[in-house]
This record gives sequence, C-alpha cells and structure tokens, in this order.
Amino acid sequence: MSARKLAMMTFRGLQLAFAALVVVAVLLDPALPWWCVVLPLVLAHALITVVNRWNGGAPDAPGRAPAPVEVAPPVTGRWSALNSPADRTPSHGVHAYGQTFAIDLVAEPEPGARPGFRLLWPLARRARAFPAFGAPLLAVADGTVVRAADGRRDHLSRTSLPALLYLMVVEGSVREMAGVRHLVGNHLVLELDDGTHALYAHVQRGSFTVREGERVRAGQVVARCGNSGNSTEPHVHFQLMDGPDPDTARGVPFTWRGIGVPRNGEIVETPSPATSPA
Repeated sequence: MSARKLAMMTFRGLQLAFAALVVVAVLLDPALPWWCVVLPLVLAHALITVVNRWNGGAPDAPGRAPAPVEVAPPVTGRWSALNSPADRTPSHGVHAYGQTFAIDLVAEPEPGARPGFRLLWPLARRARAFPAFGAPLLAVADGTVVRAADGRRDHLSRTSLPALLYLMVVEGSVREMAGVRHLVGNHLVLELDDGTHALYAHVQRGSFTVREGERVRAGQVVARCGNSGNSTEPHVHFQLMDGPDPDTARGVPFTWRGIGVPRNGEIVETPSPATSPA
C-alpha cells in the first residue's frame, strides 16, 4: 500500500472520529470539551493539505504543472462548462482525488432545455428530466480500460436549495467518509497510450460498453452520462490524472483538440467524430 493511499484512509478515519465525537457530545456527554470534538477534523484537513503538496508542491504550483495533454472532447453536441480549470485551480476547490484540473459539462442542446435551479420546488427531479442523462461518452484518445466501476444508482437531482444543502452538509460528507467510489459513483478510467489516465465520473448505471482490459479507439462510445455519486444533476465530470486510482493520483492539465479549455458558462459545440460508432 502506497503512502498516499494510507494517508487517504487515515483522512477518512479522522472524519469518522469527528462524526462519532459529535454524536457523543450531543447525546451522551454535552460537557465534552469542544476542542476534543473538532481535533480529528482539524487533523484530517491538515493531513490532506500535506498529502496534496507532497513531491514538490500542489499539482498547479508554479513550475510544477506539466504542459497540458491534448485529447479529443469526451462528448458531442452542445454543452456548457462548469467548475472549469480555465477559471481557477483547483477547479473543484480541492486537489484531492486527482481533480485539480477537472471540468464539468452540462448538456444545453438549446436554451431552456435544461431544468434550472429552484429555490424550494420541485425539491428534486428525475435524472431523465435533464438532457445530459444518457448522452454518449467518448474515448478521448486511444488507450486501455483499466477501471469500469458500475452498480450505483442514478439518483434524483439536487437542484433546489433544500436538496443542495442536504448534499453539501450531509450526503457529501457521508460519501467522502465512505470512500472515493461513493464520490465519483459509476466511473471509467482509461490509460491513454501516453501513460496519462482519463477519468469519467457519475456514469449512468448499466451503460458501459467496454470492459476492464479492453482496448479503445479515440471517438469510441465507452459509456453514457448519468447521475451517480456526489452529483447535483446529470453531467459529465472529466479529468486527467497521473495514475489509475483517483484516491492517490495527482491531476494533469488537459486541452481539448480544436476547443482548448472552455471557461465557466462557455458553450462548447462538437460534431460527432467519424470514428464514433452509430
């Protein structure tokens, strides 16, 4: 077991200890000193900060980040970018799980086609209400499937204020303590021929068209967009990493051929590649 893997397991153990102490303080011993309760949480975040800066600093530190790897876009059609590394890094607020340079895409086939955020009602929507759900995901380069994790359900959206608060305060914390697979949901990892690894997260359950060990070609349909894991709505979460395990990998910058890296809110339109199966 690598030092980074052990550190991530310790990180989750400290989070569990914090949750247990909160329960003890609330139900059994209200006089428990507050610093005893928060100490595991402080240690957990101190640990993850150190881990993310091993080997010369954070992945986006000046002089540390490698040149962006050029790959094809993972989708076709009309999409809008969210949480883009073109606007900030780490794009999702943390370096953990190899997502320093990750990006999210939501389908926008036409203005108004995607249900918007609501203050109170409806609390949630079915995944099929969103145009991204079921959209094909394409191999961004020639490579080999090294991980195809399936079986997690596509849940309701978290696109109202109460649902979003539930995701941020309760569900997200529980998923993080449970491990990376509960965060990324159904996911696919490709080892590209240059040694870089591409991660597709929140994949639709039962949609994989490839298996571990299988060779893929750029433009090949490998799965479909879903809403599994720590997700507010059906969307594509894509990132490049320096290893196959997001629990221990460091993020690698990317650029999409013919597009670059779209900024938040920027519309991306890509045609179907000639090599993509019908």
